[in-house]
Amino acid sequence: MTEQRQHTAIDRIAEAWVDTLVEHDPTVGTYIGRTVDGLPDLSPAGHETLAADQRRALAELMATSPVDDVDAVTRADLEAELRLSLTQHDAGEHLRDLNVIASPPQSIRDVFDLMPTDTEEDWSRVASRLRAVPAALAGYSETLADGVRQGLVPAIRQVTEVAAQARRIAGTPEDLGFFSSLAGSAGTPAGLAIELAAAAAGASSAYADLASFLEREVAPSAPTADAFGRDRYALASEAFLGAKVDLDETYEWGLDELSRMVAEQERTAAEIVGGSPRPGIVAEAIAKLERDPARKLHGTDALQRWMQETSDRAVTELAGTQFEIPDEIRALECRIAPTQEGGIYYTGPSDDFSRPGRMWWSVPEGVTEFDTWRELTTVYHEGVPGHHLQIGQAVVNRGSLNEWRRQLAGTSGHAEGWALYAERLMEQLGYLDDPADRLGMLDGQRMRAARVVLDIGVHLGKRRPDGGVWDGEYAFGFLAENVNMNDGFVRFEVLRYLGWGGQAPSYKVGQRIWEQLRDEAAARAAGAGESFDIRTFHRDALALGGVRLDTLQRALRGGIGA
Repeated sequence: MTEQRQHTAIDRIAEAWVDTLVEHDPTVGTYIGRTVDGLPDLSPAGHETLAADQRRALAELMATSPVDDVDAVTRADLEAELRLSLTQHDAGEHLRDLNVIASPPQSIRDVFDLMPTDTEEDWSRVASRLRAVPAALAGYSETLADGVRQGLVPAIRQVTEVAAQARRIAGTPEDLGFFSSLAGSAGTPAGLAIELAAAAAGASSAYADLASFLEREVAPSAPTADAFGRDRYALASEAFLGAKVDLDETYEWGLDELSRMVAEQERTAAEIVGGSPRPGIVAEAIAKLERDPARKLHGTDALQRWMQETSDRAVTELAGTQFEIPDEIRALECRIAPTQEGGIYYTGPSDDFSRPGRMWWSVPEGVTEFDTWRELTTVYHEGVPGHHLQIGQAVVNRGSLNEWRRQLAGTSGHAEGWALYAERLMEQLGYLDDPADRLGMLDGQRMRAARVVLDIGVHLGKRRPDGGVWDGEYAFGFLAENVNMNDGFVRFEVLRYLGWGGQAPSYKVGQRIWEQLRDEAAARAAGAGESFDIRTFHRDALALGGVRLDTLQRALRGGIGA
C-alpha cells in the first residue's frame, strides 16, 4: 500500500460524492465492493434528484481550493465529470437511455453477477434486490415514456433488440430465464428458497412487461435513422474519452490507421503462408491457423485454465521489469461468465481486495472451440498489463487517492486506450513474436480502427470510403469486411455501435493519446540528455488512477498537479 496522505476537503467532497452515487444507484456500490442491495430510482423524479445532487456537489467543489497536486487532479477531473453529466441531463439523454449493451435493462440484470452467494445472508440480499426489479423497471419505463412525449426516443433498432433481450431474460415456461435460474441455483433453506422463487418470478414478469412496453409504447415513435447527429455525438464522444477531439480530423486519421492495420496484417499473414503481401492473404492465413489443432482449446474448462495460466505467467514475468506490480494485485481470477452474450470483460477488485480483479469470458451458447492465436492478446488486454494492472493499481493507491479516484473516476478512453496500448507493448516486448499470435493482435487492432471510421461515419453522416454517405445499413457490411468473426458477432457489434455512439472509437483514440504521451515523455528525456525509463512513465501515469484523458494529458505534461 502507498504511504497514507492526509485527507483534504476535496477528498471529502469526492468521497461524499461516491456515497451519493451509491445512494442513487446501489449497483454502483456493488461494483465497488460494498455490501448493498436495492436498485436505482430510474423515474423522471429520480433523475431530477440526481441532477440536483450533482449541482450541489459541483458548487461545493468549486468553493474549495486544492492543497496539493493530488487535490488539483481530483478537482479538475470531478468538476469536468459533473459539468458534462449535467449537460447531458439538460439535453435529455436520460429520456432515451436505451441500447443493446449498456443501459438499465442490462445493468439491472448484470449486477446480480457480482453479488456474493456464499451464505444464506448473501442470498437474502439477492432476494431483496430481486424484489426491487419491478419498481426500477417501472420507473425506467416512466422515463422513456416522458422521452416519447418530448420526441427524444432511441432508434428503432435499439428498441426492438432490447425488447428481445428483455424477453430472453424473462424466460418462458420452457426456458426459465435468468432470474428463475439464479433462484433455482441457491442451496438455501426451504423458506428462503420460496422467497427467492417468488422474487425471481416478479423480476421475470417485470422484464416481460418492459418488453411489451417497448414494443407497444416506444417502438411506434422510434426513429428509423440510427445517427446521433453532430451535437449529441460530440457530448457522447467527450463522455467516453474524457476529452474533446476534432471529430473530422479523427475520422480521417481513422481511415489512415485502418489502411495501416490492413497493410501490417497482410505482411504478417505472408509470414504464415509464404509469399508476398496481397489481397486475400489474411483470409488464407486464418484458414491455415484454424486447421491447426495445436492452436485450439476444446471446452470452457480448457479455456478457463489457459486464461489463468497465461495471465499468471504475464504477471510473474512483467513484475519488476516493465511494471511495478504490487502484491495485492498479483492475483487475477479468470472465469467463465454466467451469461452467453459473447465478449470478454474485466471487473475490478473491491476496495479491500476481498473480491479480486476478475476476467470474465461470456461464451455464446454452442461455442465449444477457441483459438489461442486469436485470444492471447485479449488476455493481455483484460489482465496484465491491461485493465487489471491499471484498475488494480488505482485501488492499491488508497493511501494517496480518495475512493472516487480509486474506484469510479476515469473513462473508456483512458481504460480501453491503455488496454490497447498494453497489447502493442506486449508485441514490442516479444510476447507476440509468433506471427499467428501477432495476427490475432492485429485482427483486434484493425477492428478498433474500423470502429473509429464506422462510428463517426454513421453518427455524423460522413462520406464513406466508396463515396456514398454512411448509414446503419452500410455499417454491417463494412465491419464484416474488417473482422474475421461470424455474422452473429458482426451483427451484435454494429448494433452496439449504433446505439452507444462514441464508445467504440474511444479504444483506438485512447490508445493514440497514450502513445503520444509516452513518445512526448521519451522526447523530453532525450532533449534533456537523459535516458527514458518506461517503467517510471508507467508508474507515474498509473499512479493517477482513473482520470479523463484531458486530465491525464495535463498531468503528464506538467499543466496540472500529478
